[in-house]
Amino acid sequence: MSKTRVVVVFGGRSAEHEVSILSARNVLLALDRERFDPVLVGIDKNGCWRLEPESTLIDASGDPRKLALRGQGAELPVPVHPQRPPVAAALTCDDVVFPVLHGTFGEDGTVQGLLELADVAFVGAGPLGSAVGMDKDMTKRLLSQAGLPVVPWRLVTAAAFARDPRAAQARVAELGYPVFVKPANAGSSVGVSKVKTESELEAALRVALSFDRKVLVEGAVDAREIECAVLGNDDPEASVPGEIIVHHRDGFYSYDAKYVDEGGSEWQIPARIPDETAARVRALAVETFRVLELAGMARVDFFLDRGTSALYVNEVNTIPGFTAISMYPKLWEHSGLPARELVSRLIDLAIERRRQRRALKTEI
Repeated sequence: MSKTRVVVVFGGRSAEHEVSILSARNVLLALDRERFDPVLVGIDKNGCWRLEPESTLIDASGDPRKLALRGQGAELPVPVHPQRPPVAAALTCDDVVFPVLHGTFGEDGTVQGLLELADVAFVGAGPLGSAVGMDKDMTKRLLSQAGLPVVPWRLVTAAAFARDPRAAQARVAELGYPVFVKPANAGSSVGVSKVKTESELEAALRVALSFDRKVLVEGAVDAREIECAVLGNDDPEASVPGEIIVHHRDGFYSYDAKYVDEGGSEWQIPARIPDETAARVRALAVETFRVLELAGMARVDFFLDRGTSALYVNEVNTIPGFTAISMYPKLWEHSGLPARELVSRLIDLAIERRRQRRALKTEI
C-alpha cells in the first residue's frame, strides 16, 4: 500500500514562530512512518516557504527563543489558484498538510483558506472556525450568544485607544481590578499582562497593542486553570480534563512559565476535581467545539472559580501545542490515545473532511 505524504508546515510569521518549531518536532516524531512519508516546510519570519531537512526539527529543543529555521532548502512558490495547490513544488492534491502554525498567519484561517481553495486536505479547523477561534473577542461573543459561561470582558481597539486613551481605560475600569490584558489574536500568552492597579493599565494596553490592533481585557478570577482536549469532526469527543498549576513569579500561565522556566508550572492529569465537574468540563468543551464550527482538534481552556466552583470557558486553541510540555497530546495519552495514534487519527480526520468537501456539488 502506498504511503500518504504528510506535509508538516511550521514556523510562520507570528510571535509564536519558535514554539511552532518545538511543536512540529513532536508531530514529526509521532508520525507513523509505515503509513506516512513526511515532507517538512518551514515558513520564515518574512513569509518565505522553504523545504527543511528533518535535522531542523530533530535538533530543536530547549529554550524556544534560541530556535531558528535552517533556511537551506529550496524556496517554494505559494500560488493562489483553484487548480494549483500552494507550495506547488511540495504538494499534490492527494497529500495532507499538518499545519503546526501557532498564532497569526497560520492559526487564524489564512493558511486554511489557501489550502481549501487548492483542494488540499489539512489537519484542524477550516477557515471560519480557525478565524473565530483565534479572535478571543469573537469567540466570547459567539459563546455568550450561545449561552455558554464566559468571564466579563471589554474590548479596546488601537483606533479607540489612539483617539481617547482615557476613555478606553475608563471603560476597562468598569470591570474592577485586577484584570488581564491580552492581544485578541495571539497565543502562548504573548503580550499578556496581569494588571493589579489603574496605574499599570496604560502600559499593559500598549504592550498588547504592539502585537494586535484589538485587545481583550478580562476581569481576573481567582480560579484553577482546567484544560480539555477535543478530537473529531461531526462527532467530536473530549479527553479527560487536566489542570495547569502555576508556580512562576508572574502569577499566571505566562510565556516564561510555559516555555522558559522549567519549574514555572506543572500539570495534573486527570485534574483533581469532582466527577460531576469533570463531566461538565467535557460537555462544555464539546459544545464550544460545535458552536465555533471547529474540526479535527482543539484544546478548550476553562477557569474554575475557587470560591464558587463556577466554570467559565476561557479560550480555544485550534492548533494546540504539541511541545514536550503541551497539554493536548498529554490529555489524549492519559485518555488512552498515545501520540502516534493521535497524529494518525488527526490525519484521517483531515482526509475525511476533504472527501466530504469533494462530494459537494460545484455546478447546477
